[in-house]
Amino acid sequence: MTALLDTPDLAARIRRFTLPIGLAVFSVIGTFGAARGQTDRHHPDALMVVLLLIAALALFWRNTRPVPVLWVIVAATLVYVLREYPWGPVIIPFVIAVFTTIRLGHRVAGWAGLISLYVGHVGGRIVLGLTQDGIYQVLLVGACFCVLGFLAELFRAHRERVMAAARTRKEEELRRAGEERLRIAQELHDVVAHHISLINVQASTALHLVDRQPEQAAPALAAIKDASKEALVELRSIVGVLRQSDESAPRQPVAGLDHLDHLVSRTARAGLEVHKIVHGDPRPLSSGLDRAAFRIIQESLTNVVRHARATSATVRIQYGEQALVVQVDDNGESLTAPPKEGNGISGMRERATALGGTLTANRTPAGGLRIIANLPL
Repeated sequence: MTALLDTPDLAARIRRFTLPIGLAVFSVIGTFGAARGQTDRHHPDALMVVLLLIAALALFWRNTRPVPVLWVIVAATLVYVLREYPWGPVIIPFVIAVFTTIRLGHRVAGWAGLISLYVGHVGGRIVLGLTQDGIYQVLLVGACFCVLGFLAELFRAHRERVMAAARTRKEEELRRAGEERLRIAQELHDVVAHHISLINVQASTALHLVDRQPEQAAPALAAIKDASKEALVELRSIVGVLRQSDESAPRQPVAGLDHLDHLVSRTARAGLEVHKIVHGDPRPLSSGLDRAAFRIIQESLTNVVRHARATSATVRIQYGEQALVVQVDDNGESLTAPPKEGNGISGMRERATALGGTLTANRTPAGGLRIIANLPL
């Protein structure tokens, strides 16, 4: 029961009913009180009460049917003023209806309601032969109606700016969430592809040696154990980020170029000889650039292990003044056709593009694959 009372829908319904009912009670009581000092006005009667109730209770539907509600209130208010009932809270429902109509985008109807009540009041007094107000009073009432309309327009414009800002924030949050999902997908692809490729190669080696040379199968099995352990640690770290859990899961620093030697030695266990060449003076890099450079090298070596049938690869890292250039060559099969781009190369290109850089995948003169990533500093 308590949960039902706390629901937003119930709170909205309570607010919807509170304003019309409260305003109806206030209008009737307030008008009777104001009538005591207005002996020149028409004495309160049953019709006055009915008009006040119609104007106030019509606000029940102000948000769902704003234009019909506005015209009902205009009609009730016009009859009230032409009957010369005492001045009082009767104008409040009309002000609320005008603000609501313009706020919800029915600007023409809102201004038409303002003009209709003003012209109907002035013209009705002339037609009915009622005592005319002075020209200054007529102009003052017209100025007040104009101010009311402009205030409603300002309120509408402010509301639209607030809603536009909220939409912009929502779109920005969705964009960032999409970028984060893409980054995590790339991380998962790189981690899984690299370690599973090494495990696959080492498992093939172990199966080949287990019967003929069982003593030489031990290093391959040890490499499988190490690769699977590292894969589990990295996967658990990534899943921990996804879950945003506070569990004390084993975590390791984000992989960067400082892990490159470990990557080279681990890849060498899969039978691929890797040479590392560094040009320029190594220096600290931003975390995003450092991680992207490492993942590009890792994915390039993974592709070599899985597809190139190569025996060696060369990793070149050049620290320039304006960019970090990463190049990975292999001595794979002699092919002249351009390499086919799968998830690996497209993922590396996305990493480079996200940093404002470029990535190319072409054949070397000897027929192997050459990956070159130019990453701005």
